[in-house]
Amino acid sequence: MSVQVLAAEMAEVELKDVPSKELTPESPLTTKADDKGIVESEPKAAVPSATTPTMEPIVKTGDPSPGFLTPNTKMPQASAMKRTDPQQNGGEAFVNRDGTVAEAPRLKKIQFADQKQEFNKRPTKIGRRSLSRSISQSSTDSYGSAASYTDSSDDETSPRDKQQKNSKGNGDFCIKNIKQADFGRREIEIAEQEMPALMALRKRAQGEKPLAGAKVVGCTHITAQTAVLMETLSALGAQCRWAACNIYSTQNEVAAALAEGGFSVFAWKGESEDDFWWCIDRCVNLEGWQPNMILDDGGDLTHWIYKKYPNMFKKIKGIVEESVTGVHRLYQLSKAGKLCVPAMNVNDSVTKQKFDNLYCCRESILDGLKRTTDVMFGGKQVVVCGYGEVGKGCCAALKAMGSIVYVTEIDPICALQACMDGFRLVKLNEVIRQVDIVITCTGNKNVVVREYLDRMKNGCIVCNMGHSNTEIDVASLRTPELTWERVRSQVDHVIWPDGKRIVLLAEGRLLNLSCSTVPTFVLSITATTQALALIELYNAPEGRYKQDVYLLPKKMDEYVASLHLPTFDAHLTELSDEQAKYLGLNKNGPFKPNYYRY
Repeated sequence: MSVQVLAAEMAEVELKDVPSKELTPESPLTTKADDKGIVESEPKAAVPSATTPTMEPIVKTGDPSPGFLTPNTKMPQASAMKRTDPQQNGGEAFVNRDGTVAEAPRLKKIQFADQKQEFNKRPTKIGRRSLSRSISQSSTDSYGSAASYTDSSDDETSPRDKQQKNSKGNGDFCIKNIKQADFGRREIEIAEQEMPALMALRKRAQGEKPLAGAKVVGCTHITAQTAVLMETLSALGAQCRWAACNIYSTQNEVAAALAEGGFSVFAWKGESEDDFWWCIDRCVNLEGWQPNMILDDGGDLTHWIYKKYPNMFKKIKGIVEESVTGVHRLYQLSKAGKLCVPAMNVNDSVTKQKFDNLYCCRESILDGLKRTTDVMFGGKQVVVCGYGEVGKGCCAALKAMGSIVYVTEIDPICALQACMDGFRLVKLNEVIRQVDIVITCTGNKNVVVREYLDRMKNGCIVCNMGHSNTEIDVASLRTPELTWERVRSQVDHVIWPDGKRIVLLAEGRLLNLSCSTVPTFVLSITATTQALALIELYNAPEGRYKQDVYLLPKKMDEYVASLHLPTFDAHLTELSDEQAKYLGLNKNGPFKPNYYRY
């Protein structure tokens, strides 16, 4: 028996055992090259054992009170065997089950309209900087911070050079684009659903205006959550003027909604340093308007009024500060005897420290890193500088994702906590060459200096979770020998002469609010604490608060927490009279002494 006859008989036996429908000219024949958009010069032989799958896709202080992708895989066409007839110069044909030979359908070339032209136009050599710039222009919006989704539609004219008015003819604001107001209003309405305590304060304030006559000047992140706070303060009777405490965190559409609602807002995403101070000055310096309350985040607004408008500063009735950096500045003024205004340290209140700093950062650190770098955390070596509440939250999240986490710390108590939580305590210079990610959470300055930046491994990600941009010495990187590439919004590659590069996020500014968002519910706790602090300072009788820095009264901390418990359908246990007497407590609280560490 000849080899050809034997082969034909074997093929016939195999095909009889595999029932399938006939291959028709309309049957889809695709190759991996087609999937990727690569044009083949000649059609390749189709493989019968694999085809391409397709997819189908108010209150008085102390008041107690199945998957989305469904594979539809086409089965192999087993009713025919393809062969090449040598007498037809390589032409393709199929042997059907009845032994007849049919010509295979010709594969057509797939040519995108502008594909050939695009590749022909591409220069053979592209400068590193020009290529990165072209990439960044297309990727800025798609990968940009959730702080603003509509930047691409705005022109490049500085808001300072625009004349804008809202629908009522008011122009006392400076924002990116007033036309985004409707979009911003929807975001604010969504945030209201996750901020139950502020909504409860509004409801209570329908007949009582505890902030009537208050003129609040604020400098915080301008987001949908802050907007709910501002509108709550307005419902409580206050007049508000606002600037942003961070040049990257402003949600432009939310600023537009606030301006449309009659608030004097001076902020936009991507301000320059000069814009930042100009906005603060416009917020403060209005003829005939004297602020009597300050709500600050970082201390920049307080510092500006203290330095530039000392007479205005002396008439302030109270300051509420929510950041480590701002509180540190207040304590410095107090120690020097220059603080002539009572101030409330909200940052160290339990409802800020244990919730915003810990739980918020535990979730948002991963969000910020994922949105900007798409990094996988499993197995990565990460060093977290500082093991305060922010550092604790970051470490817990990274450890849970499988990262190898190191901690640096100056405080022996926090250091011991890090060790007991299973983290390796190190000095930064001991691990700087080997880590993949460096995160600062100290509130200090020059934590990561140029010496450390020079020694980092290629591709190391560097970011900051502290309020101020002083923790990473970014200024030392702006030198002629280093090349900066903007690859995404808030993502820069800083390249050394030998080709090594680090990935710097948000230019060393606050990662989570610059590059992503933070959980609204946690911000509800902080914002309610701020509102109650303003109410307390504004309504305090003469002499209760002197010219010093105070912590929020424990009773208020407990009240803020109680306003959020109904969200979880939580039910508090109540003390009996006998139990309260035994513990020496009031049945309605406060339940812990001021020195208690939660």
